[in-house]
Amino acid sequence: MRAQSSSIHLDTVPASFTKVVFDTIKIGIVKSNLIAMFAGLAMALYVHHIPFFDKIGNIVLALIGSSLVIGAAGVFNNLYDRDIDRIMERTKGRPTVTGVVGVASGLLIGSWIALVGLAALYVASPLAALFGFLGLFLYVVPYTMWTKRRTVYNTEIGSLSGAMPPLIGWAAISPDMLNSSILALFLMMVIWQMPHFYAIAIRRMEEYRAANIPMLPVVKGMHRTYVQMNVYLAALLLCSILFWPFNPYIAVTNAVLSLAWLIISVVGYRKKEERVWAKSMFIFSLNHMTILMLLIIGYSLIRPLF
Repeated sequence: MRAQSSSIHLDTVPASFTKVVFDTIKIGIVKSNLIAMFAGLAMALYVHHIPFFDKIGNIVLALIGSSLVIGAAGVFNNLYDRDIDRIMERTKGRPTVTGVVGVASGLLIGSWIALVGLAALYVASPLAALFGFLGLFLYVVPYTMWTKRRTVYNTEIGSLSGAMPPLIGWAAISPDMLNSSILALFLMMVIWQMPHFYAIAIRRMEEYRAANIPMLPVVKGMHRTYVQMNVYLAALLLCSILFWPFNPYIAVTNAVLSLAWLIISVVGYRKKEERVWAKSMFIFSLNHMTILMLLIIGYSLIRPLF
């Protein structure tokens, strides 16, 4: 990593090396995706009656490999989006925008951590490495380089990449990818991302408009976005049925959370200012995912002890 000498003002340079690294790899996305990956992994251990410590090597490799691959995706995304990140308030301080991380050094870092991450996943399971590569590829090429700047369906494309972590975790433990439990988790992740990212798009609508990014509320307007969010929330509610074979309590939890989210959407849209409503939708989306993932992890790891 290197700074661009005189063109960088001191007040735009991140305070520490750690912050530079975390901002470059998008540490928040890394952490949230690791929870989803571990949910898939824990679910596989439970479904196939495999003791945790029998697969401790695979678990460690999956955690390391996933962290690096997801981080690499963040690096490549930041490098490619430097021009639009410079325009948007929430991204204009990224090291790839300020020049603290140059293109050459960013490509080198991203490439190396991607290769090391994929190698770690391959040692755990070649299938885990395949899903790791798919997640990286889908995020960087079809999403970042192609659809993000061209179509309102960029969110749908991006959701496929965002749903790969549970598949990585499951594949690190078991090759049984047609099991109903992992299919339920994968589908839930795909659907959940739509209202989650629509809420972000509404909150940052003017920034996306300034950067000429065709997010749904920018191109189609608020009413269309509201209707589409509710369609996905209804689908998320129906998705609960798929969790029933894994555990009825988790199925019911997802149903209750999804129904509450849908109620917040309908009631809040009528009573609140648009951005206030979008903020409440965004916050609830985080709570929904955190509660459900932790419940899956906790049940999968604790239930076999009794």
